[in-house]
Amino acid sequence: MSLQETKNEQLQIRVDPQQNGNETEIDLIELLYRLLENAKYIIPAAIIGAIIAGVYTFMFVTPKYTATSKLYVVNTGSAVVDLSSLQIGTQLASDYKEVFSNWHVHERVLEKLDLPYTYRQLNSMVSVTNSEAQRILHIRVVSTSPDEAKLLADTYAEVAQEFIAEVMSTQRPNIFEEALRPSVPSSPNKTRNIMLGFLLGGFLAAGIVVIQFIADDRLHSEEDFSKYLGLPVLGIMPSQQDENRSHQNESKRGKRKS
Repeated sequence: MSLQETKNEQLQIRVDPQQNGNETEIDLIELLYRLLENAKYIIPAAIIGAIIAGVYTFMFVTPKYTATSKLYVVNTGSAVVDLSSLQIGTQLASDYKEVFSNWHVHERVLEKLDLPYTYRQLNSMVSVTNSEAQRILHIRVVSTSPDEAKLLADTYAEVAQEFIAEVMSTQRPNIFEEALRPSVPSSPNKTRNIMLGFLLGGFLAAGIVVIQFIADDRLHSEEDFSKYLGLPVLGIMPSQQDENRSHQNESKRGKRKS
């Protein structure tokens, strides 16, 4: 076996899904050439996908804004801070995260702001996080209005202060930082959506080309006859369309001469 034949065998994938002895060979080099030949369709499809994603993002997706307020958790009134107090403060910060899912807290926020939201809607708009090494609670509120996002974040911080002191009988946490009014939407990510649309359109067009390539079991050249049938090619006959075209060209040339 020659070196070229060995390379060709390495570049071929044999798939036998039914394991009945019938093999489908996919020449990766030929598939790559097929993709390059259809690049004139793949690239426009990718551009169309990017345009559709951009139009959908800019015209049909409502932008949302995120505002963050911060609470500092204290556990004692003494000025002396030791390792145990830091650990207790960190544990309290983890416990206080559950406060913001309590319906009483949501009710107090609704009473203060008189907003037309349900408890479930507020719960989906508010998220609270804190690092294990810190005693600072990050209260994030997502809303379609930047002013409302800031107002809700600050109000949740104030209500949480009162609720923790009254119900949990612990020291009142301090407001570490008030929320800033967001000036830029936090979602949607327009650049990411357009890139995803570009990739999706390109992959969809390329997938159609690959499926057509795999489903095409015709023999297109004399090399295919020798490769798949193992028979030598003695001659090549032109197709009927080629003959008709040649006759038409000859007749046109004769008419022009006459």
